[in-house]
Amino acid sequence: MKYTNTILLTLFLSCSLKGQSQKYTIEQKGSLAFIQNKGGQKIGYSNTSGIKILTANGWAFKDLNKNGKLDKYEDWRLPIDERAKDLASKMSIEQIAGLMLYSAHQSIPARAGGYFAGTYKGKPFKDGDVNPEELTDQQMQFLEKDNLRHVLVTVVKSPEVAAKWNNNLQAFVEGIGLGVPANNSSDPRHGTLASAEYNAAAGGTISMWPGSLGLAATFDPAIVQKFGEVAAAEYRALGITTALSPQVDIATEPRWSRVSGTFGENPYLASAMAQAYIDGFQTSLGKKEIANGWGFGSVNAMVKHWPGGGSGEGGRDAHYANGKFAVYPGNNFAQHFIPFTEGAFKLKGKTKMASAVMPYYTISWNQDTKNKENVGNSYNKYIINDLLREKYQFDGVACTDWSITHEHKVMDSFLDGKPWGLEKLNEGELHYKALMAGVDQFGGNNAAGPIIEAYTMGVKEHGEAWMRARMEKSAVRLLRNIFRVGVFENPYLDIEDTRQTVGKPEFMQAGYEAQLKSIVLLKNKGNVLPLQQGKTVYVPKRYTPKSRNFLGIETPESLEYPVNMNIVKKYFKVTDNPEEADYALVFVNNPSTGIGYSKDDVAAGGNGYVPISLQYGEYKATEAREVSIAGGDVLENFTNRSYKNKSIKASNITDLSMILETKEKMKGKPVIVSVSMDNPMIFNEFEKQVEGILVNFKVQDQAIFELLAGQKEPSALLPLQMPANMSTVEKQAEDVPHDMLAHKDSEGNVYDFGFGLNWKGVIKDARTTLFKK
Repeated sequence: MKYTNTILLTLFLSCSLKGQSQKYTIEQKGSLAFIQNKGGQKIGYSNTSGIKILTANGWAFKDLNKNGKLDKYEDWRLPIDERAKDLASKMSIEQIAGLMLYSAHQSIPARAGGYFAGTYKGKPFKDGDVNPEELTDQQMQFLEKDNLRHVLVTVVKSPEVAAKWNNNLQAFVEGIGLGVPANNSSDPRHGTLASAEYNAAAGGTISMWPGSLGLAATFDPAIVQKFGEVAAAEYRALGITTALSPQVDIATEPRWSRVSGTFGENPYLASAMAQAYIDGFQTSLGKKEIANGWGFGSVNAMVKHWPGGGSGEGGRDAHYANGKFAVYPGNNFAQHFIPFTEGAFKLKGKTKMASAVMPYYTISWNQDTKNKENVGNSYNKYIINDLLREKYQFDGVACTDWSITHEHKVMDSFLDGKPWGLEKLNEGELHYKALMAGVDQFGGNNAAGPIIEAYTMGVKEHGEAWMRARMEKSAVRLLRNIFRVGVFENPYLDIEDTRQTVGKPEFMQAGYEAQLKSIVLLKNKGNVLPLQQGKTVYVPKRYTPKSRNFLGIETPESLEYPVNMNIVKKYFKVTDNPEEADYALVFVNNPSTGIGYSKDDVAAGGNGYVPISLQYGEYKATEAREVSIAGGDVLENFTNRSYKNKSIKASNITDLSMILETKEKMKGKPVIVSVSMDNPMIFNEFEKQVEGILVNFKVQDQAIFELLAGQKEPSALLPLQMPANMSTVEKQAEDVPHDMLAHKDSEGNVYDFGFGLNWKGVIKDARTTLFKK
């Protein structure tokens, strides 16, 4: 039955009360209806989904399974665990299997081709022909046929389109099966557009904050909690109820490509930041709270990556087969748990612990002391069941990282399957292995077939009752997280509220203030900073070589200004002639040398493994290990992954040339270098030649210029050591923090963890002693 106006709906509900006093009001908004239960939950549903409304004791409830009676899972008055268990018991194995899926990345609208592609009635998206908020053919397929209910959202055309898409999605799933709503999620989406100008009175597409390293550099958990609160409000206004974050791996290996997503190398700083981040995301306040801190303002936090993925051998990353091994030469495996056990699992807020955990791709080499298995963490029963579940009492969702059950075909592709250590198993066997290890959900999988196949294997080995109970245990965990955020009652968005919430001025201001507090001043020779106003600056253009990103999308070479020159001109006079300039401002990125693997080396007869370097200039790995700690792959006939005596240089070595050439052109006048940093770097290639150095972790250009001009004072501290040279990098243990010789500059300052300058000199305050090495 469908309802198209408030009068008919009210008549229907009134007739069903049977003399009880009505405890709710009804509001109709287009195709959506909203019922406010007095003293109870607000209900939202679509007139197109065909569900009916039930009443009990004068309150209204949704009949999600359309059976004409109020089931426990439909009763918002009951405890969440009771509702989750009731619904899990009613689900078929096929429906539970769908609940265990987490979709591949979904772009709104879908792209016409490539990784985020999709079609609409068989045709690619074309602006003007298709509404961007419509569901794709593929989405309708996996939602209905495969019973998928966890959707990963990536790029959205606008907040308004995202909200409308959410409403279409929720109306679709509300009308099928048991009416289980979608739990939409996102990877971090609050990064900065460097060239964007900040205006306190203007909003934006979404608030912009420094990257995770920048948040860590504030050494202030209160700023991180504020970020969590703001981000949660914006996520909910976009229809997102799970954050695939925070990333709390301690960055003990400085060459790792995912260092920028961490809170640095110190486990206690990372713990404090994780705790604040998750409290901000998960906690609902005031009228939005349903119970125990959870409610309509909450966003589930999926903390990653258990048990810590920051110790890849040689700095290589496990997205690639060449980086599948995490190694522990310092016997420091347990310290990597600290951000989880003392942070994410021990919150100050009422939700108590992160609702979900994502294990990393890596094989934690030789750390399984019980079963002696060297397999990817999601497949390792000791790491998931014995440690995470039993020892640390985590009963939330354990979701694999994306694509671990897909086929492994090449050594160096980001999009390759990642069944590390189990490459010879088929998809069904891989799913079964992970289920038996204690995993609940499979990232990047849209098809339920392999999970049903795994269920059949379990029935054969353990019996139907045992395997059904195992599946229900995961279903309860998954459903609990959907119930907690209130979307069983109301998954629908008010489009005007979305417009007013996402990127509103006060959120933009909070993000910008955090950016200002995240920039580290490393060098200030002769107090050259802040620069005198009204002076003239020279900003050299930066050459960017042709490149290809991790999805294979190509960027052409360019020679252009590295910052928004319109912003520069608001603070200083600008010239293209160094002879006319009082100061030079040089903007660079930290050195980039690739993923530690080279097809050219293979073609020349080598093993393919090459160094990852933290310096611009050519580096020869004379002090690398003769024999790697770990090795082995079905596509290789050797186990030694050593890169000893091989050489590499940065693809952006021209950044170094630009610094040194600018120094020559300025003929003794001050040169200030601003580094946009993803990884630690070797400063001894240019530090002595320049007067000032600033480091930022992804901020807007304007924030840098406010500091340069003295309108704000730097206050951030290094969340990582800056190594003195590559020798100390090679000699450090991948699993141990703070074990490198740090760079000492011409002014006698050491670029160690916790170091930073303000206008008076070296910062020494409560923060520098709170998180000691």
